[in-house]
Amino acid sequence: MNKASKIQAKQSVQLKVVQGEKDEKSSGKSRVNETITDSMLVERAVAGDGIAFSELVNRHYEKAVRVAFGMLKDLQDAEDVAQDAFVRVHRKLEGFQGQSAFSTWLYRIVVNLSIDLMRKKKRQRRADIDDEAARDALRSEQDLWPRFEEHDPSISFERRELHKQLNQAFRELPDIHRAVLVLREVQGLSYDEIADALEIKKGTVMSRLFHARKAMQAQMAMIQKAEAKGGVR
Repeated sequence: MNKASKIQAKQSVQLKVVQGEKDEKSSGKSRVNETITDSMLVERAVAGDGIAFSELVNRHYEKAVRVAFGMLKDLQDAEDVAQDAFVRVHRKLEGFQGQSAFSTWLYRIVVNLSIDLMRKKKRQRRADIDDEAARDALRSEQDLWPRFEEHDPSISFERRELHKQLNQAFRELPDIHRAVLVLREVQGLSYDEIADALEIKKGTVMSRLFHARKAMQAQMAMIQKAEAKGGVR
């Protein structure tokens, strides 16, 4: 999809959400009943119900942003990925078979789009960055570990330092390890749900989590050792 088509698709989805909200007001309905399941909303949305699609976005947009944010560590990129994910959801909604939860299907799309964007950015950085000093500057840019509340001034210095170290260690992980950690630690998904979202076996999920946590521990130990010696990475 070229850039113009992508923008047009985003605007189409946004228009449907807005139209759904207008339809709610005109029909006297405040919102779709919370007891209605995602599967029922999907059926209605496929049939052209704008309110139903609007409700799907309302229910899952923030979760989609948090998953993308955990992967990308950049809020603007995370919001762009979430919007792109719902564009893709809208385009492929008729093909959703319901074999897994709607949220699981959405997470799969968000993770894949996040990995695509990370790889694209890595290629751009390899092309644009020629010296180690520039790479160091990039590593120390805005701290965006997936915890929105970390800018709270009441947080202790020690906790901020730990947060900084976690963020630095997280950046060193491969994409596939980032994905399982975010889905498990940020979203709280079960092993089965992560397996469905990433289309891998449950044993593979457990293995990746084990190696991701071991890698985080190793990175943390290296960072703390370097800081104890007064070194700066």
